[in-house]
Amino acid sequence: MGSKLLLVLLVSAFLAVSLSSFVADASASHHKSTSASAANPIKPADDQLLEEIERAAFLFFWEQASSITGQVKDRALADGQLDPRPVASIAATGYGLSALTIAYERGYHSREAIRDRIFTTLDFAANKLENVHGFFYHFIHYHTGERQWECELSSIDTAIFICGVLNVRQYFSEDPEIVELATKIYERVDYEWMLNNQTTLSMGWKPESGFLEDSWNRYCELMMLVLQAIGSPTHPIPADLWNAFSRESMTYAGLTYIQTAAPLFIHQFSHAWYDFRGLHDNYTDYFENSVTATKAHKLFCLNISDEFPDYRDNFWGITSSDSIVGYQAWGGPPRQGQIDGSVVPCAAAGSIPFLPEETIAVLLNIRNNHPEAWKRYGYIDAFNPTLNWYNPDVIGIDVGITMLMAENYRTGFIWNTYMKDPQVLASMKAVSFVPKTKSVRRGGIKLI
Repeated sequence: MGSKLLLVLLVSAFLAVSLSSFVADASASHHKSTSASAANPIKPADDQLLEEIERAAFLFFWEQASSITGQVKDRALADGQLDPRPVASIAATGYGLSALTIAYERGYHSREAIRDRIFTTLDFAANKLENVHGFFYHFIHYHTGERQWECELSSIDTAIFICGVLNVRQYFSEDPEIVELATKIYERVDYEWMLNNQTTLSMGWKPESGFLEDSWNRYCELMMLVLQAIGSPTHPIPADLWNAFSRESMTYAGLTYIQTAAPLFIHQFSHAWYDFRGLHDNYTDYFENSVTATKAHKLFCLNISDEFPDYRDNFWGITSSDSIVGYQAWGGPPRQGQIDGSVVPCAAAGSIPFLPEETIAVLLNIRNNHPEAWKRYGYIDAFNPTLNWYNPDVIGIDVGITMLMAENYRTGFIWNTYMKDPQVLASMKAVSFVPKTKSVRRGGIKLI
């Protein structure tokens, strides 16, 4: 074992012990919330559906990833038929890494083969895939890693990939090859560079034109990116930049919560890995904020049922997805996009831990009453029974949020693994996350 790797393991072990009380204090508040447990048992029919969903999702991440590079296709035909489209998404690959740990834990496939696929993915990303300051291009060729469509070097899609990287590093913490590769990938990311001399991280960069004009300056799925940047052992940004993005509140149907005019997924993606249950920073409880956002979204769908009569108590959910006229960033409140009565299954699935009874009712209804919406890889990305339109595709990040949130609700497995990472815990401590039973104030709070 190399001296650098040994040092990484020793430091990680020390930080894990020193931060253990943070996890313990927070976990005391978790029992009342969302993962199924002895006190809150999952219904057999619900568990059967979620198992079916997870097995189908694993097939996507296994079959639609390159055996050469481990990179996962951005989208594929939902029925698993041969699909010549070669474009992978670095974000889908991040979800895929975590999906593989679920499959390994549940025995969906040969554990040796899964471990080898994870190694292949990390080795390619660490040693062969083009990066700039550690950040990756959004879309790449799934066999070669070549940049596609002159796309941007994406900070948020790299962050989703890093979530998967840190997840497998923690799960395989006794596998030195995986630990070394994962650590190399994370420690190479130059978050200071992505600030571009500003107080909020840029959304990305292109070699042709430089940094993108927009930045992560308002609440959305950005929390994972900012926390990774603050927790970086090599290129950290100041912890007080956690305060640099705006957190505007809105009220809809008597529900008040932090919201940006964006689809529902912004309240889901960071929560796939970061377990915010029972925790509060200087602003809010982000888990409960996502609960409220999901409630508001359901009410929004029901409130436009005069336009779209299919929307009802067990048939709702709109988030960024394909539509009959192409990809759309749609949803509400406030109303966004050309809503046409379509339902996007991952809207409900990505919120299972937030509103389990209501979201699983939607998924059961679709599974039982809309057979055209279920294929080899699970739910198709979107469909509209009124227009008799059923998307032939699944999209990797939508399959990913569905699988991870189903597992988090069932066992908390991804949360429990990811939240053992010392740098994850250190970043949350640095920005003053504390259990809700403790007082909250600006500045550091000693949790140990």
